[in-house]
Amino acid sequence: MPAAKIVPHLWFDKEARQAAELYTSLIPGSKVNNVTTLHDTPSGDCDVVSFNLAGQPFMAISAGPLFTFNPSTSFHIKCQTADEVDALWKQLSPGGKVLMELGTYPFSERYGWLEDRYGLSWQIIHAGNREIGQRIVPALMFVGNVCGKAEDALNYYASVFRNGKVDVLARYGKGQGLDKEGTVQYATCVLDGMEFAAMDSAHPHAFRFNEAISFMVKCDDQAEIDDYWSKLTHVPESEQCGWLKDKYGVSWQIAPRRMDEMMRSGSKEQIARVTKTFLKMKKFDLAALETAYRGK
Repeated sequence: MPAAKIVPHLWFDKEARQAAELYTSLIPGSKVNNVTTLHDTPSGDCDVVSFNLAGQPFMAISAGPLFTFNPSTSFHIKCQTADEVDALWKQLSPGGKVLMELGTYPFSERYGWLEDRYGLSWQIIHAGNREIGQRIVPALMFVGNVCGKAEDALNYYASVFRNGKVDVLARYGKGQGLDKEGTVQYATCVLDGMEFAAMDSAHPHAFRFNEAISFMVKCDDQAEIDDYWSKLTHVPESEQCGWLKDKYGVSWQIAPRRMDEMMRSGSKEQIARVTKTFLKMKKFDLAALETAYRGK
């Protein structure tokens, strides 16, 4: 199985390890792969957790309360049976908040949307007779000043990543509340093998995209880093440590794949040198990171 190009990244206050352990305990075929502690960062000591859910890679970090989750980015969990929906709902809902009640909807006989105890949003859905490929799908909701731009955004992402494909499955019709006719009610997009979902919502939401959920783009060399960075970055003041924000407000991390190996297998001293080096960067310089790792 080829290594994932795009990996969802979750920002927690202090709970990255506990959250990863919870999520991997609920979904078959899941596990925590690695926990690395970064020392002396602006947020103090930070746990960086690598895990997968149903074989899909995720990253998480405990880096303080600077960013918090909100429903502008959620995750669909596709289930084969209604009983599976109910079981996940029961396990994820304690201490959380219901956004859409568990029940029957026109698009699914069993569906519910909730925030879990950590504030992360999940849309748990019975897939019916539809084949389940990617079990967990990031879903982007375009609100506020980017409402109406979901289709533009997906088409743009499809132009940035290999094998991009957009499919608008439903549009708002005339007279559907505040939502403008023709805007996206539900769409999917495949970017370099990874499925995303998206929708517009013109309702007066008190949230928008932020850095609590970003998408890591794993790059093989400096040329790839430079290419993705130039195509996606749009907000100079948000550029830091490989992070950027695009013109729709979505956060990405453009990172060398080699850095995973450095942080996973390096000594405490090597990890400290690499951390000290990347904290000074905006766009990652792979050669400088390699020099720091080798201690030269």
